[in-house]
Amino acid sequence: MLLISAIRQNASEIIKRLAIRGIQAESTVNQIIQLDDELRSIKTEMEKVQFDSNQLATRVGQLMKEGKIAEGNEVKQQSTIFKEQIKEFSAQVESTEIKLKDLLVTLPNTPDLSVPTGRDANDNLEVGLYGEKKIFDFNTIPHWELASKYDIIDFELGVKITGAGFPVYKGKGAILQRALIQFFLNEAGKAGYTEIQPPLVVNAASGFGTGQLPDKEGQMYYIQEDELYLIPTAEVPITNIYRDVILNENALPIKNCGYTPCFRREAGSYGAHVRGLNRLHQFDKVEIVQIAHPDKSYGILEDMSNYVQSLLQKLGLHYRVLLLCGGDMGFASAKTYDMEVWSPAQEMWLECSSVSNFETFQTNRLKCRFKNTEGKTVLAHSLNGSALALPRIVAAILETYQTPEGIVVPEVLQPYTGFNLIN
Repeated sequence: MLLISAIRQNASEIIKRLAIRGIQAESTVNQIIQLDDELRSIKTEMEKVQFDSNQLATRVGQLMKEGKIAEGNEVKQQSTIFKEQIKEFSAQVESTEIKLKDLLVTLPNTPDLSVPTGRDANDNLEVGLYGEKKIFDFNTIPHWELASKYDIIDFELGVKITGAGFPVYKGKGAILQRALIQFFLNEAGKAGYTEIQPPLVVNAASGFGTGQLPDKEGQMYYIQEDELYLIPTAEVPITNIYRDVILNENALPIKNCGYTPCFRREAGSYGAHVRGLNRLHQFDKVEIVQIAHPDKSYGILEDMSNYVQSLLQKLGLHYRVLLLCGGDMGFASAKTYDMEVWSPAQEMWLECSSVSNFETFQTNRLKCRFKNTEGKTVLAHSLNGSALALPRIVAAILETYQTPEGIVVPEVLQPYTGFNLIN
């Protein structure tokens, strides 16, 4: 959530940056400032009445002490007028605060000025490319056919048990999944991330804290009886560890990672691009999260992007890096890099990671702060990234490493799988 102080002090800059997303925010920004002015005015009037009420209470006390009981009771009756006025002002404050918050939560994060202006994925910029498209001397087949051929992923069984988008991993397919998870966690540990095993369900406060609510409410699975949500990513519970926490500046950056299943309704997702592992309702992912000093968060964003790319390089996958335009970024992000792996059989790029800096957008909602060297309480910056999401990585591995004899397991995974070929 944007800081009201930032909106008041830099309204034109906020409007300019939101225009990078294709959002005309002048009217909303002006309404927010107007409501904040009204709120300040009401609070000022209420404070005046509160002061007069306190003065009157002091006067009553003095009269009672002097034994002027009748006069004291007469003055005391006058205080009921002040109490009613304070009650009315309190109701106005509450009502105005709700209106102000309802407007604030409609505004997405302001993009960093390095983010390109654009409306959708067509306006993203390719800023990195690793490796080359692999050339095959035989006809390649897509990963869903390979999964069926070697009986390692059963999509139809998943439909029987649950529904579309919930595949069943079997035999060497299940072992490959486990190997990737362990590999990603071990690599994160080497990079200084502390592993967290968080809950898979969160409350509404946690969803609001990281920006999933109310923006993505329709994309999350909701447990109505308990008013809990299945997590769409480990980002939500891990980042919420620091909700309502004041950190020590010397502890920054805080680096956490976590493996979880992730659950997304993906409402409205249809077509060829969702075949096989391309888009699922349940999938496994290792997430990296950092809580950082504002002065260092953009350097950390580059470090996190390079770290994710190192995983793709160790897996020997052809990938590219995109700097997302304003219109294609997530609601809470100030700057995002996407990593996409090449799918040889489908001849298309598959997004496998997003790495984002949220600046203070999440930490303002979370009230995640630290005390600087001057003793001032300051909002931290939050960042996260997929490191990595498994479905499209598995798809890319199956298609990239297919041979007439079977699917070769990438060398870095063989110590975890215990075999080097899926056949």
